[in-house]
Amino acid sequence: MDKEITFAIAYDFDGTLSNHNMQEYDFIPKLGLTAEEFWKESSLIGTRQNADHILSYMYLMIRKAQAADIPIRREDFVNNGKKITLFPGVETWFDRINSFGKSIGVNVEHYIISSGLKEIIEGCSINGKFKKVFASSFMYDANGVACWPAQAINYTTKTQYLFRINKGALDESENSTVNRYIPDEQRTIPFNRMLFIGDGSTDIPCFRVMNNLGGHSIAVYDDNNPNGKTRVRDICASGKRASLIFKTDYSENSPIEHAVKSLLTKAVSEAEILELIQKTREEFGIAPD
Repeated sequence: MDKEITFAIAYDFDGTLSNHNMQEYDFIPKLGLTAEEFWKESSLIGTRQNADHILSYMYLMIRKAQAADIPIRREDFVNNGKKITLFPGVETWFDRINSFGKSIGVNVEHYIISSGLKEIIEGCSINGKFKKVFASSFMYDANGVACWPAQAINYTTKTQYLFRINKGALDESENSTVNRYIPDEQRTIPFNRMLFIGDGSTDIPCFRVMNNLGGHSIAVYDDNNPNGKTRVRDICASGKRASLIFKTDYSENSPIEHAVKSLLTKAVSEAEILELIQKTREEFGIAPD
């Protein structure tokens, strides 16, 4: 192959790379609440107000923090992220996959697409491994205190970010590129060189987009969650959703590592075949398709 190709892997965060919702490690305990109490109240607000449930939890975070006199500056959320624990192998996963990709001529880019908070993700140990983190986030007032949502990414708007990766439109404040028609062959990363990894029903739209457009999808489950395996099995059993299922074990030589390496190898083979086809057409003076 004449040149290196790029392959993008996009991940959900909560339940995919870490075993709890990111607010549950540090922020919610500081409120004196259990995770169940916080999410139940957030859900009730969304239902009563006919509101998006991501906006509901962000509203409740601000309201509860103000009532408990807990600081909610950007740096406070970043510090919350330092308490996040990750599934086995996640800490070294990105370097291992990057190294394998490089050995076969693939530049692997990693992305997060999450309904959780970008600020908290910025504090976790793997934050520097991603080319871009797409996640919900706050606006901050003149005193640096969270005051309003800047981004609220729910289960359907997650799909927008797959197209942003596909088209190279990574600036969330710029919409002209992501909305403009771009022929498939001119897009930054074609869907057949993209993979989405998620763990639950909120990831179904992303699974469907990937599968419908020639991309790849993996549903993961936590073996310690009694409902995890059943949930992802149901996701894969109905409709064009995730096609592969693995445990949330990203350790060296794990099944998910072997699968991702196979997908990277497949991308190289497809690129080589396409390159041969193009050379053949040029050699025999056949007009391009």
